[in-house]
Amino acid sequence: MAKQIERLSALGVKALKKPGRHADGGGLYLSIGRGHRRRWVFLYWRRCGKSRTLCELGLGSAHEGHVRLAEAREKADAARRMLRDGTDPLEAKRKAAKEAASISKFGEFADALVENIASEFKNPKHVDQWRMTFKTYCAAIRDVRIDRVDTDHVLTVLRPLWEDRQETGSRVRQRIERALNAAKAQGMREGENPARWRGHLDTMLAKRHKLQRGHHKAMPYADVPAFMSELRTREAPAARALEFLILTASRSSEARGAKWGEFDLEGGIWTIPKERMKANREHRVPLTQRARTILREVGAGAPDQFVFIAPASGRSKKTGPQPFSEGAFKEMLERMGVADATPHGFRSSFKDWSAECTSFPNLVSEMALAHKIEDKTEAAYRRGDLFQKRAKQMLAWERFCSPPEQKKKASAAKAHSEKAREVAA
Repeated sequence: MAKQIERLSALGVKALKKPGRHADGGGLYLSIGRGHRRRWVFLYWRRCGKSRTLCELGLGSAHEGHVRLAEAREKADAARRMLRDGTDPLEAKRKAAKEAASISKFGEFADALVENIASEFKNPKHVDQWRMTFKTYCAAIRDVRIDRVDTDHVLTVLRPLWEDRQETGSRVRQRIERALNAAKAQGMREGENPARWRGHLDTMLAKRHKLQRGHHKAMPYADVPAFMSELRTREAPAARALEFLILTASRSSEARGAKWGEFDLEGGIWTIPKERMKANREHRVPLTQRARTILREVGAGAPDQFVFIAPASGRSKKTGPQPFSEGAFKEMLERMGVADATPHGFRSSFKDWSAECTSFPNLVSEMALAHKIEDKTEAAYRRGDLFQKRAKQMLAWERFCSPPEQKKKASAAKAHSEKAREVAA
């Protein structure tokens, strides 16, 4: 039967130039129109009551590089199966086109996904990063239908980033992968995820360099005392907030978002609720004398009020007092001529100082930095937070960070006190 149907050959199709319909059999025709327009069509009769109508189903362009003869035959076979099963091929095509039109483009779907998952992020900054990923880095594929995003589309986005910005590229890949997984879960995609790494993109992109992990630039700990000396001469509120951040070895978001209700100044404890912590676990910070002095100089407020409030200039009256933005500390460093350090990097300075200049165990500094304990066995048995040991460590850090002139005063005061005790004895 197949031999009787297949009248045309691939070479014969190329040679045909005469306008009209050239039958391959079984309803499949090569249609050549004016201007040498070439296309494949499937003709069939549709019954409407007692009458019949000749219908033409387009199967695609027959020009070289488009639908080949073999593909046209497969499409004609599919149409014949539909007719045999009582389905009208033209109606089925129109329905599929209508459904396809309702499928979101990648950009629309990704934007909606970000809004749906926004509540899982503790920091609004992360939501903005996801939005920026899909609007900026994925600009080239935003108009691609979500069900048609393939490996080439993903590589179009990743390759410009992979050479010099692998950390960024890796995050973009992960976010694309999640968006495509979500689309598949909603029945909008089928098959493997083209953004998956293992066994797929890892065969086409270079392995990530260990040095491109996005570590924050840190000031050498030996330079911190001199920096703190200059920082204390600054009267700007941001300077006090940055000094407080350094003394407490806290993250920028933790210090900027601190509220008065989190502090016990008499007890010398700052309790950061788990909702504001990266590890989603409450964290207690021992406050040194200088840290408490900074808080008292700022002036206490209501429990739900921010401690470090940004200047009122440019702020909307409707929003009320707001904390410093993420860029406030960076701007302070820039004004002080510090180019090779970031606010977050002072945590590394603290860590390096503790490891190289003190005998405090590594676990104490890890707890001070509120790092998650990677050893699952140790984490299971660790119930306390080593607060007393951390209080001694933070006191030693404050003394180290103290400006040189204050160290001299403290040393002179100590010598005077010891001499007075000797006289009294």
